[in-house]
Amino acid sequence: MKDGSTHMAYKAEHAVDMGEGAVGAVLAVTLVGADQGDTATLMPTVGQAAENLRDVATDPEAAARMHPERARDAVTDKGYHSNQSLLDLEESGVRSYVSEPDRGKRNFVGKPAEQRVVYANRRRIGGARGKRLLRRRGEYVERSFAHLYETGGMRRLHLRGQENILKRLLIHVSGFNLSLLMRKLVGKGTPRGFQGRFVGVSLLFWSLVTLSRTLNSRSATLARIS
Repeated sequence: MKDGSTHMAYKAEHAVDMGEGAVGAVLAVTLVGADQGDTATLMPTVGQAAENLRDVATDPEAAARMHPERARDAVTDKGYHSNQSLLDLEESGVRSYVSEPDRGKRNFVGKPAEQRVVYANRRRIGGARGKRLLRRRGEYVERSFAHLYETGGMRRLHLRGQENILKRLLIHVSGFNLSLLMRKLVGKGTPRGFQGRFVGVSLLFWSLVTLSRTLNSRSATLARIS
């Protein structure tokens, strides 16, 4: 671990949709050893997301056109920035919007390809679209981590083996995506939210019943008077 401890730990990566569809939904989740750096695990996660999208495509022709290692844009934080990562994204036909850490003046002598992709990425993240995408990354990607590992209590698991942990993580992520779907369909995505809605509906129902009884009693009183 970073603090020098030797706990058994894994690193989870999310690929989150920031397009026009199910915004905020987790498209793919990968689990690797915590000793692997972000730059080494970027492409497997991007490839898994594209493959999942191809598997769930409703149009067979569209699914056939989607390459399992192809996505449109990759928006990440500065931990994924490296010459090789940017080269891999370009070779896969993916536009990179990777935040660049402050490394000072770079030396690209004898590395024209690396210089080209680094400068191209720097130009994209400095544009209006790049800044907008990076803001959306902080809003939607970080939200999924907060829901799953902080409020969801997945920071620590009493399971053994990467395969078992990944199964548990996939179930947890499925619940997160289901909550997004329910919120879009009925306006509530959690049991607590439904509980609040049930209480509100119950109060409205009893208010209508009380009002109806009051009106009926007044009508009966007027009838007796007349």
